[in-house]
Amino acid sequence: MTKHTGEKRFVCETCGYRTSDKSSLIVHIRRHTGEKPYKCDLCDYSATQKGSLKQHMAKHTGRKPYMCGECGYRTAHRFHLSKHMRRHTGEKPYKCDQCDYSTAEKSDLVRHMAKHTGNKPYICGKCGYRTAVRSHLTGHMRKHTGEKPYKCDQCDYASATKCNLDQHMARHTGVKPFMCGECEYRTAVKLRLSQHLRTHTGEKPFKCAQCDYSATQKGSLKQHMAKHTGRKPYLC
Repeated sequence: MTKHTGEKRFVCETCGYRTSDKSSLIVHIRRHTGEKPYKCDLCDYSATQKGSLKQHMAKHTGRKPYMCGECGYRTAHRFHLSKHMRRHTGEKPYKCDQCDYSTAEKSDLVRHMAKHTGNKPYICGKCGYRTAVRSHLTGHMRKHTGEKPYKCDQCDYASATKCNLDQHMARHTGVKPFMCGECEYRTAVKLRLSQHLRTHTGEKPFKCAQCDYSATQKGSLKQHMAKHTGRKPYLC
């Protein structure tokens, strides 16, 4: 009944994360414990979720049965194809209930909502970094561990993030499945398309807390903040 009522009665004792679904809490707790019960029988890869293992197995089998009829994009997962199709249709089903923001992906809405609520339940135990998005914490932790799980099957390149591997693979394959509906721009990396679309919409989601400056990219905001802090981390 909690899914119908919206009650989130399952609570993480480590960080306060709440959910209405017990299985989601079990998966979340593995972020703290490091438990990865889903193991690949072809290599030493292991994962916290069954879906992540399925995604990994496609690297061994090469099987990608789900194909986009618009551009030929292929994927091992139906869910990924559904997300991809929104790039063609422009559908943005995830809507903010506090402003007029809407997006094609749930993770983008979660990140946006943190601007309203300030809620960032995912915490790094090494340095205190906090984020509203679980996958961002996973990526952050690799800065501490040095892990680079995303490996190119055509050369010895390896990366800590899937985004960087996708960008690298485009050099081998030439495939750029993410397309702008406003112009001819194409890219191999979803994040790059999100950044590009802001040149059409004028959206500047990264805002300075000390003045009225705003930017289309996080890196631009960091560069701006140095004017307030005087911090210059790069030395000759």
